[in-house]
Amino acid sequence: MSTSGSFAGLAARRRSAGPLVQPRMGFSGPRRMRAGLEAVRRARAATVGTLTLDSYTRVKDYASAERALADGFPLNGYPLVTHGPDTTRAVLDGIQGPDFPVQVRHGSALPDDIIAALVAAGLDATEGGPVSYCLPYSRVPLREATVSWARSCERFAELRDRGVEPHLESFGGCMMGQMCPPGLLIAITVLEGLFFHRHGLRSISLSYAQQTDIRQDEEAVAALRSLATAFLPDDTDWHIVVYAYMGKYPRTHGGALLVLRAAAELAVRTGATRLIVKTPAESYRIPTIEENVEALEFAGAAAAAEATRTPPDAAPAPDTGIAAEARQLIEAVLDLHPDIGQALVRAFAKGYLDVPYCLHSDNHGRSRGYIDGAGRLRWASVGSMPIRGITGGTREHTVGSSELLSALSYVERTHDLLALRSQDTRTSDELDAGTTAADLRQA
Repeated sequence: MSTSGSFAGLAARRRSAGPLVQPRMGFSGPRRMRAGLEAVRRARAATVGTLTLDSYTRVKDYASAERALADGFPLNGYPLVTHGPDTTRAVLDGIQGPDFPVQVRHGSALPDDIIAALVAAGLDATEGGPVSYCLPYSRVPLREATVSWARSCERFAELRDRGVEPHLESFGGCMMGQMCPPGLLIAITVLEGLFFHRHGLRSISLSYAQQTDIRQDEEAVAALRSLATAFLPDDTDWHIVVYAYMGKYPRTHGGALLVLRAAAELAVRTGATRLIVKTPAESYRIPTIEENVEALEFAGAAAAAEATRTPPDAAPAPDTGIAAEARQLIEAVLDLHPDIGQALVRAFAKGYLDVPYCLHSDNHGRSRGYIDGAGRLRWASVGSMPIRGITGGTREHTVGSSELLSALSYVERTHDLLALRSQDTRTSDELDAGTTAADLRQA
């Protein structure tokens, strides 16, 4: 039986059209959520819709979500499980379709109920992963999360029996949002892709979050593409998703737009199919529908402008060993056990995978990242990961608290200072997609 899905074949359909832009938008009220989706669909950009779920649903605290709805208290996302399938189908009716796919984004280490709810509501795309939605966000043991995600993937894959190809996006390229050198991000997202395939899914996407240096990011996404090609089975329909910077965002409007523009340019230059957009408001509050649309249109215009400037045979970024480092990690994990889920659990137990500054009890916590003088993310310590010396020297760099705090605000600080020092007198609305860092320096 032939299958179809809103995300199936997305990369092929977008190959020559530039990246789709997508918000991380979610509202607790069905009417507001529907209004948000309608506005995103009407935006002057090629868009994908999002239902981002609330924090109560993420941790299965449905009683608190229900009380908040009854009391009229706004949540920080859409309570999919609590609203039920009929309400969600009404939210999506006449909006979701082949030209406007909608994805559920949730953050849960134990996604069984969420997968069941989105399938019941007629949705076929979500994201996460046994590692990427466990270590940063929860205290759930990794072994328990892995079992839940395996079960959820297999149930999600049953949509194929109804003629629908389900899609799952790995969040592995965004671990902790910052201070994690690219090799580990690439390894985790590829390993999660293999996990998804092992448990029945054939349409997947792999993520990478914009970091601190554009050339390093270009090399990293190229490495992700080459390793996905090498490791994912031939029957996998996959594409790459770039995220705008997931750490501390600039607080000035101009600084935030500089970061977002760079993310859009990265997505174009690396051939990403989708770009996950952040708004300038996110440094201090949940953005409005209008602010989400403004950011999407800005990113779409920036991507279109970059597409006219980037030649198809543009020179690749220099190879500094990111692909070799990621490959070493992937192969080390796969050698631990024939079952990818058990291999991931063993890898963290042995420290073969070790996320910097992650406090989860199943993470060794011996690795450290730092930003060098050129603005690139490097390993200060690799702990027990088998990658010593691949992307740098073997001498460890001690990271003190003051250096860590400075590094965490590096992107925020540098882009805000660049915008403020320009003495730019334009309003925020006039800082459009044509504004570059050079423009601000010269303003």
